[in-house]
Amino acid sequence: MSTLVRVWRGLRWYVREATGEARWDEYVERCARDGTAPMTRRAWERHRADRREHSPQSRCC
Repeated sequence: MSTLVRVWRGLRWYVREATGEARWDEYVERCARDGTAPMTRRAWERHRADRREHSPQSRCC
């Protein structure tokens, strides 16, 4: 594997982890594994935002 490909994959991984895109993929994979239908992306993002809002863990304000 060339160095350029490894750098590209590393950069892609970093961006996906930083933006939360990897969490969406994990959610979809988990639903497929459990045999349940995943909610829409919009509903999933809303659910995450609501959860963060109602259970602040390390926020200062």
